Amino acid sequence: MKIKLGLVYGGKSAEHNVSLQTALAVIKALDLTKFEIHPIYITSNGEWIRGNQLEGAVSDVKLLQLDKGEIVSPLALNQDLFPAKTEIKQEQIDVVFPLLHGPNGEDGTIQGMLELLNMPYVGNGVLSSAAGMDKVIMKNLFAQAGLEQASYVWFIKNDWDKSPENAYSRVESELGYPCFVKPANLGSSVGISKCNDRAGLEKAFKEAFEYDRKVIVEEGIAGREIEIGVLGNDHPECSVVGEIAPKKDFYDYQAKYEDGNTDLIIPAEVSEEEYEMIKEMAIKSFKAIDGAGLVRADFFLTKDGRALINEVNTMPGFTPFSMFPLLWKHTGVEYPQLIEKLVHLAIERHEAKQQIKHTF
Repeated sequence: MKIKLGLVYGGKSAEHNVSLQTALAVIKALDLTKFEIHPIYITSNGEWIRGNQLEGAVSDVKLLQLDKGEIVSPLALNQDLFPAKTEIKQEQIDVVFPLLHGPNGEDGTIQGMLELLNMPYVGNGVLSSAAGMDKVIMKNLFAQAGLEQASYVWFIKNDWDKSPENAYSRVESELGYPCFVKPANLGSSVGISKCNDRAGLEKAFKEAFEYDRKVIVEEGIAGREIEIGVLGNDHPECSVVGEIAPKKDFYDYQAKYEDGNTDLIIPAEVSEEEYEMIKEMAIKSFKAIDGAGLVRADFFLTKDGRALINEVNTMPGFTPFSMFPLLWKHTGVEYPQLIEKLVHLAIERHEAKQQIKHTF
């Protein structure tokens, strides 16, 4: 019997367009002899539109921005609890794949809704999604787990509004230059700036606070940017490692998605000892956030052989040309297989949770 797979994409986030590209790639890769594809588009305004079951691959990302379909409450995904009000009742979806990046999708919000509906879904749960989205909380958890990382400080917009000078002075005294200013709850390098002086720092704070009420500032580290994929539930496994080699100052949004001004080196040239160290730290970080399904763990590897964890991404870029799928391709898992593994990990995790008692 085919698995009815609900693909949720778009979203009310600055990473809306990235999500559309991800959905297009997944749809093209899915085996229609194994899956029924049910598209669910969330507009940039937060409106949910459920389209008709797809009978084949979609050729253009514009076709995913559904202008035909039923505007639904997300609660209607589970027809047993919330019957459709239309005459033609759509079938309940078996598994949901939230192909959403950034806030309102990757941050535990949709995961929480799916938990309440008791529906299987691909990827990380509420806690790990929320912790992985908020860079401050994530780094605090890494510190508690004993993972080495760059120094960082963080600020709330209200405090910065009252005394921006205190914020700038603290960054300069505790971190120095260069440093990186980032919105705490965003990905795809949106709103990130590298700062080499006070003027750049002031400009970076203003830009970052346009995207979030919380900003994190990280010490600049001289080292190679190394990434590794983690896949699994209670017994996670790691891929080979890859290296990001930007041809510009740092790996920003344009380098990731627009100008191709970056080399992805897979597998990266690291020693066996360095690989084992990165692998151990990646699994430790996965467990620190109580991960499930997948994460991509990002590191700095210094000249003296130290590995510093930078962050984990709980819904990494997921086109066939993104780092996470490429890492697994070079490990022996092709893109369609990777999608199937993630769906079955979702079902496995859901079935295990059904054994938990909810009465006493």
